[in-house]
Amino acid sequence: MKKNKRLKSQLWEFFQGLGKTFMLPVALLAFMGLILGIGSSFTSPTTIEAFPFLNNSFLQFIFSFLATIGGFAFTYLPVLFAMAIPMGLVRYEKGVAAFSGFTGYVIMNLAINFYLTETGTLANPEQLRQAGQGMVMGIQTIETGVLGGIIAGITVYLLHNRFYEIKLPDAFAFFGGARFVPIVTAFTLSIVGLLLPMIWPIFATAIAFIGTIINKSGMFGPFLFGAGERLLLPFGLHHILVAMIRFTEAGGTEVVNGKTISGALNIFYAQLQSGSAISPAATAFLSQGKMPTFMFGLPGVALAIYHTARIENRTKIKGLLISGVIATAVTGITEPIEFLFLFVAPALFLIHAIMTGLGFMIMALLGVTIGNTDGGLLDFLIFGIMQGFATKWYLVLVIGPIWFGLYYMIFRYAIVKFNLKTPGREKMSDDPANDSAITKGTSYNAQKVLSALGGKENIQSLDNCVTRLRLVVDVMDKVDEKILKEECGALGVVILDEHNLQVVIGPQVGLLKSQIEKIS
Repeated sequence: MKKNKRLKSQLWEFFQGLGKTFMLPVALLAFMGLILGIGSSFTSPTTIEAFPFLNNSFLQFIFSFLATIGGFAFTYLPVLFAMAIPMGLVRYEKGVAAFSGFTGYVIMNLAINFYLTETGTLANPEQLRQAGQGMVMGIQTIETGVLGGIIAGITVYLLHNRFYEIKLPDAFAFFGGARFVPIVTAFTLSIVGLLLPMIWPIFATAIAFIGTIINKSGMFGPFLFGAGERLLLPFGLHHILVAMIRFTEAGGTEVVNGKTISGALNIFYAQLQSGSAISPAATAFLSQGKMPTFMFGLPGVALAIYHTARIENRTKIKGLLISGVIATAVTGITEPIEFLFLFVAPALFLIHAIMTGLGFMIMALLGVTIGNTDGGLLDFLIFGIMQGFATKWYLVLVIGPIWFGLYYMIFRYAIVKFNLKTPGREKMSDDPANDSAITKGTSYNAQKVLSALGGKENIQSLDNCVTRLRLVVDVMDKVDEKILKEECGALGVVILDEHNLQVVIGPQVGLLKSQIEKIS
């Protein structure tokens, strides 16, 4: 029984870590997407017609350059995943892990090319799409997309953990330790590359099945995605669902400029880069669906929390709420607001998930075509307004205030009716030192956080994502959840099992993690 519990704990740690590693390439993709969006908007014939001064050779050179480099992350996304996954998951020799990820991914595709050549199934260049093949870093191979990078990355992670400390006989000692990892990676992924063409149809069928379910759901598909992503967020597993929709066939497949593109975000970037019409079927799973909730709904929650707080406490929580609103409305980081009510009223979080799903569905029904990843003001400006009226960006301003009103009324009613202890609702003492529960998020004492986690000897693994510390601890009973929330400024503590937990901090979590590592 204990072994089964430990295995469960390890699986939690692995899937949390896997989801977290997705954020590194996705963060780059989001930024490069902004660059691509700016470049494409100012080189658009419609924009140039509206603003003739942009029809200047030097300006067009600059904007075309931005559009070109903005497509980098989209073009090389699979290899970015192959490198980011092992680098993010391993605890030691991270540079070697990333190097091995690149090496393994390239060799895997070379082996696939060898298999296709030897079996006579290498397609003619004009028939690549029909044969499910494509070009990867100059190598003709089967179209595995991001999933191919994930397979390579996970394989490297497993090999790294097994061999990075291997000791070889003296005659071969030079090749031992960390140097052995890219060597064993090259051998292993060459075998994987030979086997993959034979088993790939199984993967493709499974992903296509998921995509079929979503597509057959019609406009209910975006609802399922939006609500499901919010419901998975407390467990830190939402990145896996998001990656599947954004980067695999589950998010749709379309032909752009004669090339087959899979994944909602991949399709959007390909169309943006080529100047093609933007597909509503792709953007239905992207930024536009988040905008009613992120830009309007959650600010409505913040106002409801402010108005239901004790009058004497409102000035104390104002900074917390304003910073949370800025984070969600501008950058799409929602946890600082969501975790103010997740634990005190899980039913409200369920309503929030449903409302988010409805936002996705309504934007899709209205034919809005605003892409990218974050769902905040920057996406609204760059991929909505700057792309012209064809995106129907103005409909966000119609639906948004309705979402703001609904969220405000629902949350204000629930907080008052059920006396929910959202920030500022409890009577505070006159001692400012005791007010940390409602001023959380402003500063952090790394030593106090470490102590509340049971000390450095209790921490087996420490990492972070965008807003949370992700930990594996030896003894969960040593973690003082009350002190973490009331004295250390944590927005919430999510205990997943007997060893895995997450401490929700906010956008400054990376700094806190670094401080803890320095003192431990």
